[in-house]
Amino acid sequence: MWLLKQLYPDHNTISNFRRDNEKAIRKVFRYTVSIAKEFELIGGKLIDGDSTKFRAQNSKKNNFNQKKITQHLEYIDNKLNQYTMSLAEADEDNKEAIQAHIEKHNSRKQFYHDLSAQLDQSGEVQISTSDPDSRQLITRNNITEVAYNVQTTVDENNKLVLDYKATNNNDSKTMGGMLRRAQIILQTNEFTALYDKGYHTGSELKSAIDRDIEVMVAIPDVSSAYMAPDPAYNVSEFFYDVESQTYTCPQGQLLTTKGHWYKKDRNAPGKKNAPILVQHFKTGA
Repeated sequence: MWLLKQLYPDHNTISNFRRDNEKAIRKVFRYTVSIAKEFELIGGKLIDGDSTKFRAQNSKKNNFNQKKITQHLEYIDNKLNQYTMSLAEADEDNKEAIQAHIEKHNSRKQFYHDLSAQLDQSGEVQISTSDPDSRQLITRNNITEVAYNVQTTVDENNKLVLDYKATNNNDSKTMGGMLRRAQIILQTNEFTALYDKGYHTGSELKSAIDRDIEVMVAIPDVSSAYMAPDPAYNVSEFFYDVESQTYTCPQGQLLTTKGHWYKKDRNAPGKKNAPILVQHFKTGA
C-alpha cells in the first residue's frame, strides 16, 4: 500500500481479475498445495470438510422453478382475459392503452415460456437469470437465499486448506465429490474425513465406502415428527433381524407380520398426500 501510495483496486477490478483468470488462480492454488506437501506441512491423515454460504448477486425475484413459472403464466393469462374483455367494450380513446397492456403481457408470457424451455433443456429444477450459476439454498434454520455453497477441505496438521469448490448444492449432496477430489490431491485413500450432520446422507456415505475412505459424520437429531410420544418406543429402539425379517420391541416382544398390507388413505378429509401402504405387525405374546 505504501508503494502504491494508498491506491487499491475496487471490487469490480478484483471481480474481473478473478473471472478472467479463474483457471490460472486454480492452478496456482493447486501448485501451492503441492509445495506444502513437499515440505511435509500437510499430514494427509485427518481432514475436515465444511461449507460457507455466499449470497449471490441474483435476487429471489429473479430465481425461478417450474411452479413459480406456472404461477406467473396463470396470472398473465387472467390479466389477458380481463384486458380482452375490456378491449371489446372500450371506446376508441382507451383501446390503444389497453392494446399496449396486452402486448406487454404477451411479451412477459413469452419470457416465462422461454424460461420453462431452458429448464426442460438443462434438466435443472431452478434457473437464475442474473447470476446463472447460483441456486436458492437453505442457509440456516430453513431460511433460503439465492447463493453459492463453497465447500472447503482442511488438513489437520497445520490447518492448511487443501481444496475448495463453489457449488450450487446443499451440503447433503457434496461430500462424495469432495472426498474424490481429496483422494486425487493426497494421492491416497488412507485418511479419515470429518463432517458435520449436514453431510449425513446415505448416497454420500456409500460414495465414501466405495472409495474405501474412512469418514466420521455427525448423526442428525431425530425430527420431532418421527418421535414416538414415549421416547422408549422410537424406531431406533426396535431391533430388526434380517434373516427372520422380524422386529423386536423395547420390551423384548417379537413382532411378526400377519402377511397383509393395509391401505392408509392420506387423501381423507384434511390430508394432502397420496395413499401409502402400511404392513401390520403383531407381538409374539
